[in-house]
Amino acid sequence: MLIRTIYNQAINNHIIDNKTYPFGKNGIVIKLPNSIKVGLVAVEVKILESLELEGYQRHAVNLWLLSFYFAGMRLSDVLTMKWSAFHDGRIYYAMNKNLKADSIRIPEKAWSIIQQYKNDPPKHGFVFPELKVLDVLDPYEVQRKISFAGKRLEGNLKEIAKANGIDKKLSMHIARHSFAQIAGDKISIQVLQELYRHSNITTTISYQGNFVKEKTDNALDSVLNF
Repeated sequence: MLIRTIYNQAINNHIIDNKTYPFGKNGIVIKLPNSIKVGLVAVEVKILESLELEGYQRHAVNLWLLSFYFAGMRLSDVLTMKWSAFHDGRIYYAMNKNLKADSIRIPEKAWSIIQQYKNDPPKHGFVFPELKVLDVLDPYEVQRKISFAGKRLEGNLKEIAKANGIDKKLSMHIARHSFAQIAGDKISIQVLQELYRHSNITTTISYQGNFVKEKTDNALDSVLNF
């Protein structure tokens, strides 16, 4: 995987062309085991919503909840959120991962969190402070700051979970799993595809399949309950 990453970076920076690329359909295929995806349930999210916190821990939970309220918005999209993205009760943005542009209604809970930052010193138009330390928005430095923020957030969220009886791993990415866990089969797969901004609906089906277990659970009970 490291070698593949180096190749991809070299191609993106025009150091080599892709003729010698050894990976992909006709080359080396890296097979990884499916990761176990576990999200928080509604009761655990309510615990986070009710916490009385201060300082950076308050900020960490704010960002986690905001990601959850926006259907599992990725950390890079949360931290690059700008005030100019809000119009008529909606947020308009292009997802950093695949550049898919769309808008989503701002839930009341999300707007309440966002308003906590309205009096912060403005810089580059960002809502949150992580990228305001940069004088120039160099793409490399932006990514480095986001990566650093992710590590710091994960450490704080881990402490918060432990202190409040949440025995699951708590990270920014788990906000996405938690939304999927609670959504279950309540929302149609087509709508979920739009919320997750997946390019292909099969990706949504595969992802959501990690969290919808009612049929298999009922099937097991039908055999064992005798």
